[in-house]
Amino acid sequence: METIRSFEDMVVHLAQRGGRKRVAIVWAEDQYSQESVIRALEVGFIDAVFVGCRKEVEANTRLMRYAEHIAFVDSDDRDEAARISVRMVRERQADILMKGLINTDNLLHVVLDKKTGILPKGNVLTHITAAKLPEYDKLLFFSDSAVIPYPSQEQRIQQIRYMVYVCHALGIEKPKISLIHCTEKVNEKYFPFTLGYKEIVSMAERGEFGECVIDGPLDLKTSVSPESMRIKGIESPVNGDADALIFPDIEAANVFYKSITLFLGVETAGVLQGKLRTNVLLLKSLLL
Repeated sequence: METIRSFEDMVVHLAQRGGRKRVAIVWAEDQYSQESVIRALEVGFIDAVFVGCRKEVEANTRLMRYAEHIAFVDSDDRDEAARISVRMVRERQADILMKGLINTDNLLHVVLDKKTGILPKGNVLTHITAAKLPEYDKLLFFSDSAVIPYPSQEQRIQQIRYMVYVCHALGIEKPKISLIHCTEKVNEKYFPFTLGYKEIVSMAERGEFGECVIDGPLDLKTSVSPESMRIKGIESPVNGDADALIFPDIEAANVFYKSITLFLGVETAGVLQGKLRTNVLLLKSLLL
């Protein structure tokens, strides 16, 4: 497949692929969730199942133009709507879970429930964001701004496996992945995770992540700017052309996410990834 370099490319690809995925939308009370669903229905690659908020959805005349592709499951409570939606995915009544106007931690509590959740035992759940930044000629992916507070080395390795998988699924044959730090130097005393970065780079060189290029630590500017890399005199296979960024912790990633969306109005899409070889569908979303 051709490389997907923008959200427009993504929409065209989904439209051309044909078929519809059943999306369970948890509490779509807000206009942002409803607008996302409208766009997907317009293109024709989903059937929407609204869990809760029937009244608000039915009041949206643009949405109800697609009534033949809309179903409802009634719920009067956000948390109950989350439980119903997760059960639908677990029981294969829905293919994709979409977050509406519900706190992320409330939804994750249901997703991660050991008895009734949908994360396979032993797997790591992480969040991957795609962003289309001005002056950057392709989508930039980054992790994790929503789920894992301070990734262990094992969790970070799994984040990278998921990131490579997502990039491959979107036609990036050999993604360049940058391990983000405030500098390009390993500092065992103050930033012990940078030692783990060097191990990950070695794993990539041995081919343990498949087709990809990984380097770090690198700062944000040198990761996405060849000029910054040249000025600093740094040689790296990422070469200021990163496809994906792995942030050291949720604080750094979340500040980056909210800065680019607030000050630059950047369009983003996010997906929760919990296992490989799943259908990947990115729907425009907001972290509320």
